[in-house]
Amino acid sequence: MALHFCDAFWGADFADQSGYEAILQRLQDGRHMCKDVEDLLKMRAMAEEKHGRELVAIARKAEGQTEIGTLKASFDKMKAEIEKTGNLHIQLSERIREEVKKIESFREHQREQRKKLEEIIEKLQKPKMVLHKKTVESKSFYEQRCKEAVEAEQAVVKTTNVTISTHRQSEKVLNRARLCRQAANLAEKQYRWNVDQLEKTRQDWESTYRSACEVFQQQESERINILRCVLWDHCNLLSLQCVRDDECYEEVRNILEQCDIITDNNYFIEKKKTGCCPPAPIEFLCYCDVDTNGSVQRPETKRLSVVLPRIVPSSGSREAGSNLGEPYTLVQEREGATEKKYMVLYDFKAQIDERKLCGLGTTNGKQMSCLSLKEKLLQ
Repeated sequence: MALHFCDAFWGADFADQSGYEAILQRLQDGRHMCKDVEDLLKMRAMAEEKHGRELVAIARKAEGQTEIGTLKASFDKMKAEIEKTGNLHIQLSERIREEVKKIESFREHQREQRKKLEEIIEKLQKPKMVLHKKTVESKSFYEQRCKEAVEAEQAVVKTTNVTISTHRQSEKVLNRARLCRQAANLAEKQYRWNVDQLEKTRQDWESTYRSACEVFQQQESERINILRCVLWDHCNLLSLQCVRDDECYEEVRNILEQCDIITDNNYFIEKKKTGCCPPAPIEFLCYCDVDTNGSVQRPETKRLSVVLPRIVPSSGSREAGSNLGEPYTLVQEREGATEKKYMVLYDFKAQIDERKLCGLGTTNGKQMSCLSLKEKLLQ
C-alpha cells in the first residue's frame, strides 16, 4: 500500500513545522542525488571518450606492413575493428552526455516548480503564525478579563449580602462589575474574531500544504523514476557497447578462420622465389688442373708434342750435316728409330725452361739426356 506525504508530515501542534522541514530536506537530498548521478555520468563519458580515442590512436599507429597473405588481411581487419570500437566508445560518450543533459533539465524544472510551491507555502505560513500569536494573546487577554468580571460580580454579591454597606458603595461595586463584564465581552469578541481568522488561514494553509505535499511527492516519484530510467538506460548502453565490441571481435575471428598457413607460405614462395635447384657441389681441384690465370682447364686426350733441342746420340748414327738445334719429337724418331706414342690426360706446362732442364743433373758423371729426364718426369 502506497503511503502519502500529506498523511504523514504534520506537526505536533499548530506552530510545529517539522513535517514541512522534513519534506524540504528530502527534496534537497534528492537534488544532491541528481547532481551526483550527473557527475558520475560525466566522468563515465570522459572515460569512454578517452578510451575510444586511445583505441583509435592504437589502431592507426600499428604497423604490420611487412606481413603478407591472409595473416596480413586478418591483422588489417583487427586494426580496422579496433578503430571502429574506439569510434563506438566515442559515440557512447556522446550518448551519455545526452543523458546528463536530460537530468540537468529535469533537475532545473523541478527546482523551479519546487521554488514556486515553497513561496506559496511561505506566504501562507507567515500570516498563519502571526494570527496564531494574536489568537493566543487575545485568548490570554479574554481569560484575564473574564476572571476580573467574575471577581467583580462576586464582589457585588458580597456587597448585597452586607446590610451595613451604603448605597454609594453598592453602586460603585455594580459599576465595576458591569465594566469588567463589558471588557470581558469585548475580549471575547476579539478572541472569537482572531480564532475565526486563524481558522480561515489554517484551512487555506492546510489545503495548500496538502496540495504541496502531493506535488512534492509527485516530484520525488518522478525524480526516482527518472534516475532509475537513466541508470537503466546507462546499463543498456554499456551492454549494447559490449555487444558491439563482441561483434567487432567476431568479425576479426571470422577472417582469422580464413587465415591459412599453406596459403600464406605458397603466396610468399610464388612471389619471392629465387631458384628451383640447389647450387652445384664444390669439387676438389688438383693444383695441376689450374692454369696460371686461375681458370680450370677441362681434361683432354692429346698427343704429347713437346719441342726439345736435339741431342746427338753417342752411337754416331746421326748424319754429320744435322744441326744440334733441330727439333726432336718424342712422337716419332728419325732414321728408323722405333716410333713411341704417349697419351696424357691434362695439358702440361713446364714450370722451368726445358733447355735449362737438360743441363741440370748428371748420372754417374755423364750428362742425362733431355729425353730420359722428360720420361722420368712424366712417370
